[in-house]
Amino acid sequence: MSELLEFPQDWQRALVIVAHPDDPEYGMAAAVAEWIAAGKHVSYVLATRGEAGIAGLAPEESAPLRSMEQENACARVGVTDLDFLDHPDGRIEEGIALRRDFAREIRRVRPDLILTLNHRDEWGPGQWNSADHRAVGRAVLDAVGDADNEWIFPELLAEGLPRHKARWVAIMSPAPTHAQAVSQQSIDKAVASLAEHQQYLMALSDESVVDQARKQTERVTAGGRVAFELYG
Repeated sequence: MSELLEFPQDWQRALVIVAHPDDPEYGMAAAVAEWIAAGKHVSYVLATRGEAGIAGLAPEESAPLRSMEQENACARVGVTDLDFLDHPDGRIEEGIALRRDFAREIRRVRPDLILTLNHRDEWGPGQWNSADHRAVGRAVLDAVGDADNEWIFPELLAEGLPRHKARWVAIMSPAPTHAQAVSQQSIDKAVASLAEHQQYLMALSDESVVDQARKQTERVTAGGRVAFELYG
């Protein structure tokens, strides 16, 4: 990734749209911490509450727990605007309803930059991407155009949400084009943010929560930067 371009800095508001609690923390949290420390505003929108994400824990118990863990994770990096859309975890349907929900959030937040996860079938050879990630990623890309077109979802105008054109979309992608430099302080905040997903991480591995969080964060911040595929 030595030839990645520098991530643009001439923006003020960003919107992260992902599928589940922990999705921001598994990749972009260090960049979010860096941007917020620089005075930028970053909002999070999660399509689900991650209620199907912990084996052995029923969805009605998991949903409030994972929502709380996400709120705590946000606090670690300075995010104060968090919204859940309550689509069903593991069964997100790509289509008009999802695009409308995302277009609504884009018009509400009015970001310069939108960030999401990999929309492709794979993360790499032999690494199949999840159905929710694929559906959300593609719907986000479509909703960016929907938010800037008054005729696709005219009901949003009736809700008092005028069209909005975002300047960029950045994707946590296996084919990155740009990189955001991050400080050690931002990396440490990202580790703490991911570690807030304690019950989720404990269900994944016998390895300590902090060790899991540190390893994952160091993986995505190798070289002191977070890489994105940038559109726009």
